[in-house]
Amino acid sequence: MKGVLLAGGKGTRLRPITHTGPKQLVPVANKPVIQYAIEDLKAAGITDIGVVLGNKGREAIRNYLGDGADFGVDITYIVQGDPLGLAHAVGCAREFVDGDDFVVYLGDNMLKQGISALVESFERGQYDAGIALQSVAEPEQFGVADVDGNGDVTRLVEKPDEPPSDLALIGVYVFSPVVFDAIERLEPSWRGEYEITEAIGTLLDEGRAIDSLVIEGWWKDTGKPADVLEANRLVLDDRRDETPPIDIESDAETTGYLDVHDAATIEEGAVVRGPVSIGADTTIEAGAYVGPYTSIGPNSTLRNVHIENSVIVGDSSIATDGKIVDSLIGRGTSIGSADGLLPEGRRLVVGENSNLDL
Repeated sequence: MKGVLLAGGKGTRLRPITHTGPKQLVPVANKPVIQYAIEDLKAAGITDIGVVLGNKGREAIRNYLGDGADFGVDITYIVQGDPLGLAHAVGCAREFVDGDDFVVYLGDNMLKQGISALVESFERGQYDAGIALQSVAEPEQFGVADVDGNGDVTRLVEKPDEPPSDLALIGVYVFSPVVFDAIERLEPSWRGEYEITEAIGTLLDEGRAIDSLVIEGWWKDTGKPADVLEANRLVLDDRRDETPPIDIESDAETTGYLDVHDAATIEEGAVVRGPVSIGADTTIEAGAYVGPYTSIGPNSTLRNVHIENSVIVGDSSIATDGKIVDSLIGRGTSIGSADGLLPEGRRLVVGENSNLDL
């Protein structure tokens, strides 16, 4: 079985962060989102992976992933170009798939459970597709599946006014090669895209068996700043009971789970309360407070600031007496002080290479 990892799209909901880089490389707990997908594929025994690229951030993704050797996989790059829908992106992988069954994984999705159970369920039966589902509170906002007592899909509906169930499609699929013929027969939807749900619906209309698996644990689409922060919180929360990678040798006040790179420094007089993740060559200076659910990327310096429940991508300097919470701060940002000009407790979404006084 092969893997097809979709890494196109413009990332409009993550602007300004994505003005200068692809959404799939936004870090969660100091690891790019796309790397979690690759690790899930590898854990399911899938090491031959095609990465479908759009026009946005193509070279940055290539530079980060390389040939896949650093991650224990073999990566082939497939250029989609303009994003014309998920089905179009999948169709671009036909030559790479070359007649094999394959998993499709959206490169900005994250799953606590991984995908091994979905792959195993598909392989146990005689299916032409398998879809990952999760129970959601507002199914009318999603593609929704109706399933029978065996978990086989009987109907798919896109954003229905009256959902037949609360089981939403979450962006991970398994297909046999017959899906490519269904994709070729598609017409663009009302939004001008080729929809993967319509391709699966075509398979259903042809009487083909579609498997499903309800995913346990959390799932996040990291398409918006709030989603990145929530994914960061979930990943760090899952690590709270783990043994930290290194012992912290510092006279600073530290508590909780600390994932601190051995090239990072926490100075005496700083306060760090986990769970947190701190990247290489980052310094937490005296007077800084780093609160729970914060990830600080490499080559950064924090001075005096109170920060919590936030993600700093990296290469940043933050030296303010202010309080920063629930914030996503892009690479190369400099934040200073402007005492008395703004209220405390600001919520920020800051693009790369910004200069602010707080």
